[in-house]
Amino acid sequence: MLSISNLNKTYANGVHAIKNISLEIPNGLFGLLGPNGAGKSSLMRTIATLQEPDTGSISFHGLDVLKEKEALRRQLGYLPQDFGVYPKVTAEDLLNHFAVLKGISQRAVRKEMIEALLRQTNLWEARKRALGTFSGGMRQRFGIAQALIGAPKLVIVDEPTAGLDPDERNRFLNLLSEIGENVVIILSTHIVADVTDLCPRMAMIGKGEVLVQGAPQSAIDTLKNKIWRKSITKTELPEYQKQFNVLATRLVGGKPQINVFAESQPDDGFKMVEPDLEDVYFLQLRASQQSSMTAANAVTR
Repeated sequence: MLSISNLNKTYANGVHAIKNISLEIPNGLFGLLGPNGAGKSSLMRTIATLQEPDTGSISFHGLDVLKEKEALRRQLGYLPQDFGVYPKVTAEDLLNHFAVLKGISQRAVRKEMIEALLRQTNLWEARKRALGTFSGGMRQRFGIAQALIGAPKLVIVDEPTAGLDPDERNRFLNLLSEIGENVVIILSTHIVADVTDLCPRMAMIGKGEVLVQGAPQSAIDTLKNKIWRKSITKTELPEYQKQFNVLATRLVGGKPQINVFAESQPDDGFKMVEPDLEDVYFLQLRASQQSSMTAANAVTR
């Protein structure tokens, strides 16, 4: 169990990136969902001991993370959002280098472990290839391989599927699912489908605050019988956005189709639809934005 309590972080430029966050994260895949700039990466870096919080505490299986950083790092696997590689080095050689840095000194142990990781990430056949020749999905799978060196008990992956094509995304998510049974894996993403498809528990973050946490289906159930859909014309869209709580707009056959949150049918032509996590996501972000605007207006007065 990873326990985060009352965590806060404000940067020198005044940005309050983490606002009193408290989370209980058990073994398995945990989704951390939010838009770019929501504070996800700041939270990940703090958990990974790459930066200090201003206040709060983090514990992992009884370990005080903020006081025992080295002990946490020995149990940590981390795939940051911008994972760089040496383009002319082979996958096998770079994994060996990382293993040495992690303190795995016996050559035979390293060799056995590296082979197992390359096979697990489906990179064994490409082990002699330079990393600069890898596709985006292969590089991400290599990133997971390096994160799993030393059998970590806590794995953090930050925006791992951004930019991947559908096939590579599926391969990567299947890989995370396989390794997530016995360790804590935090999947930080702005892609709602990644959390819906993979995570039994999640938290939504906006402007540094936890907006919702728990099981994705529980969050979805709160919108039961409250999501309405209608196809409209492009010229009608601004007026509908003024009148109703429009959560999402997508083009279907070149024509806007809107999802609206309402306790009852907004007007003729709307049909009730089953909610999904995307509806929860947009509703919470909209509420967070309105709250921030209200607070800002109160300050300016």
